[in-house]
Amino acid sequence: MLSRWDPFSEIARLQDQFARWAGQEQAPTFTPALDIFEDNDAIVVKAEVPGMKPDDIHISVENNVLTMRGERKLERADKREGYHRIERSYGTFVRSFTLPNSVDGEHVDADVSDGLLTVRVPKKAAPEPKRIEVKAGASGRQPMKNERPS
Repeated sequence: MLSRWDPFSEIARLQDQFARWAGQEQAPTFTPALDIFEDNDAIVVKAEVPGMKPDDIHISVENNVLTMRGERKLERADKREGYHRIERSYGTFVRSFTLPNSVDGEHVDADVSDGLLTVRVPKKAAPEPKRIEVKAGASGRQPMKNERPS
């Protein structure tokens, strides 16, 4: 059976082995994959957060910056005769995105379901064009010396 060689995973494995050999355990990291798109009513962020509960995720908007932070906790590790293997990523994450001025950061809606976090940031209603009334006469302009008043 042939298997596909992934040089990047091999490099990561070697770095982990070297860190253990040097006595430097690296802090676990988890970065959720996400999509950001815009529809007619909102900007939507969808992030993959498998195994996370709503209490594990914190979302805030401050100065037009959307910040998502959370922690994916390690459930358990398989241990057999000194052999330790963890392939799924876990740990804390922070993702921040600058929002345009056209959104309403006060009414953000977030929902997590089936391992998918959906954050909707609604757009502000477009301001109605203000009609300026045009008045006749009395513009406040004084006639010039040789000009006849109208």
